[in-house]
Amino acid sequence: MGGIVEGRVVIVTGAARGIGRGHALEFARQGAKVVVNDLGAEVDGTGSSGAAAEVVAEIEAMGGQAVVNGEDVSDFDGAQRLIRSAVDHFGGLDVLVNNAGILRDRMLVNMTAEEWDAVIRVHLRGTFAPLRHAAAYWRAKAKSGEPVDARIINTTSSSGIYGNPGQGNYGAAKAGIAGLTVIAAKELERYGVTVNAVAPAALTRMTENLMPAGVTGADPDDIAPLVVWLSSAEARGVTGRVFNVRGGAISVAEGWHAGPGVDKGSRWDPAELGGVIPALVDKAAPNAMTNGRIPGRED
Repeated sequence: MGGIVEGRVVIVTGAARGIGRGHALEFARQGAKVVVNDLGAEVDGTGSSGAAAEVVAEIEAMGGQAVVNGEDVSDFDGAQRLIRSAVDHFGGLDVLVNNAGILRDRMLVNMTAEEWDAVIRVHLRGTFAPLRHAAAYWRAKAKSGEPVDARIINTTSSSGIYGNPGQGNYGAAKAGIAGLTVIAAKELERYGVTVNAVAPAALTRMTENLMPAGVTGADPDDIAPLVVWLSSAEARGVTGRVFNVRGGAISVAEGWHAGPGVDKGSRWDPAELGGVIPALVDKAAPNAMTNGRIPGRED
């Protein structure tokens, strides 16, 4: 079909609806072969009913190539089968987009262990497992002397990197994904793999109760252009970064870094710190708001 990712083989998890669907369709428009992963499909990947099959049909109608995969990305062996499905169907794998997720919002004082575990499993384990198997596949290729120019794009959230009340489980998982992105980028660079993440703001089934009525500039399809570009050859020099994206607005999320500090040169007595820590906090920038902006520095 022609485009910036012409001929590349891409897996998109959680690709049946919302942001993931937008990713899958844009990858196809830009010439990629797409594995449309969603748990709503049949386990064997044939998915004759459900939204994942509809996305594949849309891609095929535009002249593209796609296949449904119904593996549970949080299942370690299932994630391995997902990676293998791309290799079996299309002869290889170039890009993994980890997008699958769920919500179980609750204030911490009311959250159950099951609500915590379910969200952590789908988001954090469901990012780790496909990433791990894809990384092993590319490492083996690199060690055999084959050229590798691969991409991983994870999905974090402002709830994780900036914080949002009522989403302790989701935010913890998404913060973990941001941290995993930075670490994986450092580990996999030697094998020709870049690893980045996006923190999207879009109006989807998952966020419709979190955004004010009448919100604009939050089309889920607006996230895909950045993800597709990060998957292209042009993005070879970009790795270990987290990007905020909403509508036409893109910014680099700057992570934790050492701010104001003091070194006594020896062990502190707790009684001394009352005259030290508050002064350091006063000098430090405030934590970012949920929109990523530092209070007082909105411009």
